Amino acid sequence: MKNTLHLYNQDQVQVAAHRGTAGVNIPCNTIPAFDIALRGGASILEMDLFKSTDGEIFIFHTGKEPYQLNKHIDLTQMSSEEIRPLRLINVDFNPTEWGLNTFDEVLEHFKGRCILNLDRFGSCIPDVIKVVERHNMKEQILLKYAPNPAILKIIEEVAPDYMFMPIYMEEDTASEMIEHMNINFMGAELVFQTEQSPVAQPEYIEKMKKNGKTLWGNAVLYNYKVPLSAGHTDDVSMMDDPNKGWGWLADHGFDIIQTDWTYQCCKYLKDKGINK
Repeated sequence: MKNTLHLYNQDQVQVAAHRGTAGVNIPCNTIPAFDIALRGGASILEMDLFKSTDGEIFIFHTGKEPYQLNKHIDLTQMSSEEIRPLRLINVDFNPTEWGLNTFDEVLEHFKGRCILNLDRFGSCIPDVIKVVERHNMKEQILLKYAPNPAILKIIEEVAPDYMFMPIYMEEDTASEMIEHMNINFMGAELVFQTEQSPVAQPEYIEKMKKNGKTLWGNAVLYNYKVPLSAGHTDDVSMMDDPNKGWGWLADHGFDIIQTDWTYQCCKYLKDKGINK
């Protein structure tokens, strides 16, 4: 198992910026949002990928077209020539100067600077790996995906030495299987609605840590009705007490915290003495 997460940051708890740090006129999943996140202290940039009809990889969370482009379109059914002129909108639904970045642009911009966590890439894994290899950036890439057998088989075939994390929802459904595959299984994202969930139990977390696994906790709140970390969220951290949110995750053994509030999370971890 090869773990290169600490190439650029030796902090005890690393901060992953969810789609960068966006707001007002800076759209998420763009180079400006990623740059702001790094300036705020993040060491990992989380991003969403998709492929155009002519095979080019872009950064965007598909399904969000009406909210980020103000258009009812499906980017996966468009060519790169059709995608390039599009402009993302700001929070007031006004167009910005920012278009969709290609994966090539993002890789080149952040080469040698941080870890890139790739999400929503399941439909184009071989193509994604080819682009990474072209830029010679394998050590900067962290792949994270739900551990269904089809995805695992593709990872084993085309990216066996890339850092890979399965996403476990409530229960660990695949560790035993992955351990017997040719996959660089270096950790897992643990998603749990309550503190009683199997993957939130101290015994399970201790076992994973003893086996050298890096654990990813998600403080992001996509939907208040669907907790991802038993209520230990960005919202609690920002509006009440960060000890109940980010602090709880750090205290319970999570090595990575994903957040939408990069600067504030990094500052808290530093002020608390968890990070330097």
